[in-house]
Amino acid sequence: MATTLDTLLGEIRACRLCEHDLGFEPRPFVAAQASARMLIIGQAPGSKVHASGIGWDDDSGDRLRGWLGLDKDAFYNAGSIAQMPSGFCYPGKASGGDKPPRPECAPRWHGPLLAQLPNLKLTLLVGQYAQKRYLPKGFAPNLTEAVRKWREAPEGLIPLPHPAWRSRLWMAKHPWFEAELLPALRERVRSALAQNV
Repeated sequence: MATTLDTLLGEIRACRLCEHDLGFEPRPFVAAQASARMLIIGQAPGSKVHASGIGWDDDSGDRLRGWLGLDKDAFYNAGSIAQMPSGFCYPGKASGGDKPPRPECAPRWHGPLLAQLPNLKLTLLVGQYAQKRYLPKGFAPNLTEAVRKWREAPEGLIPLPHPAWRSRLWMAKHPWFEAELLPALRERVRSALAQNV
């Protein structure tokens, strides 16, 4: 098992646990430095992220940065913001979108990676896969209710919907997200990133 963050990141990037199931060359994505004060746990890299190797390098990333009130320079500063998907590799296409995150990743890599991030003040659980893994069992019956109950989430955790194009439709049905959660989210992000480590 890795003893330093750099060693661990190298092991994650070299991981080939799912190679036979993917049908294409894995390209695990992770971004972290021990000084990070915020962690984004998303779903899995999309095809654009698979091609570029840059997390949230697509329209959903633009939307997420808008929600957070961050520009690209701040968002991609791994010394402040770590990124850890539920599945580290692009899982491939399915009807209606991408396949779910590969199930091997989180059990193998999340615990060791979290142990190397001692300065986290805020973790964003983006999408149902992150929420199912990190919110208490029975916290909410679905993603909408988990996000609606964001004030009741364990300290340091904020559940968010995935910022895919469909989230615009979701936001139109749930105006409280933009009116109540987003201003509080931006303040929590500012506070977490401003704290001295």
